[in-house]
Amino acid sequence: MGGRMLGKLFKSLFGSSGEGEKSASKSTTVVYNEYEIIAEPQLSNSQWLVAGRIEKQIGDTVKTHVFIRADTLPDEQGAANEMIRKAKMMIDQQGDSIFD
Repeated sequence: MGGRMLGKLFKSLFGSSGEGEKSASKSTTVVYNEYEIIAEPQLSNSQWLVAGRIEKQIGDTVKTHVFIRADTLPDEQGAANEMIRKAKMMIDQQGDSIFD
C-alpha cells in the first residue's frame, strides 16, 4: 500500500505517460496544399492541448514543423479540429518558411 501511494505521489508531481500529459490515441491527418497536417492533441489536466505537426516532402527530405499551443479544449476532436484550422492558417501565411 505505502509503495503504491508513493508511486502515485511521484506521478502527480512529475507526470507520467499514464495520467499526465499524453498524446491522443489516434492522430487525424489532412492533406492541404502539398502539406500533411497531423493533429495530435495532448491531454493536460483533463483538457486537450492543440498540438500536432506539419510535414512536407521537399526534394528527398521530409520537413517537419511541430507545435503545441497553449489553447485548450474540453474534447480531443475539438482540439484536433482547431489544430488543423491553425495549421492551414500558418501554411497560408508562412508557406515553406515554417520549416526554417
